[in-house]
Amino acid sequence: MSQLEDLLSFNQKFVAEHAYRSYEAPSRPTKKMTIVSCMDCRLIELLPKALNVKNGDAIMLKTAGGMVESSCSNTMKSILISLYELGSEAVYIIGHTDCGMHGLTSDKMIQDIKDRGVTDEKFAEVGIDVREWLNGFQTVENEVQKSVSIVKSHPLLPQGTPVIGLVIDPKTGELKQV
Repeated sequence: MSQLEDLLSFNQKFVAEHAYRSYEAPSRPTKKMTIVSCMDCRLIELLPKALNVKNGDAIMLKTAGGMVESSCSNTMKSILISLYELGSEAVYIIGHTDCGMHGLTSDKMIQDIKDRGVTDEKFAEVGIDVREWLNGFQTVENEVQKSVSIVKSHPLLPQGTPVIGLVIDPKTGELKQV
């Protein structure tokens, strides 16, 4: 059975048994918070548990490294939507130790992409400086601070919106404010 077939088979049983009922929640975050965090698979269950956040409590945005890269990025757009349209009142940028983006260089990433068959011509089609775009970061704390700064200085951010930076340890769940 393929991965997709496994997923769909499980889903049919999930729906038939009404297992979704324990996840029913309002569409607006009851704790009025937006969390931007890394897409790291270790954080899928750990981060909400470490924050005491349950389904329906918060808007969760996942990106590589938990970064807000620019004031016009999709992540920033999502933050603004969460604040203006979904009722969030605070933004938490949460990086983590032992992140795959820490120390990642665009040279390595480009080589990994080429090793999977992508040609130089395809890189040219992207239309931006791929070397800059694919770089990671040197310290998680600095990256969280940079992301917090981008959000705080956004001209469309509602005045007085708390924007808080944190770093979580993916082994213990311990949080530290940046």
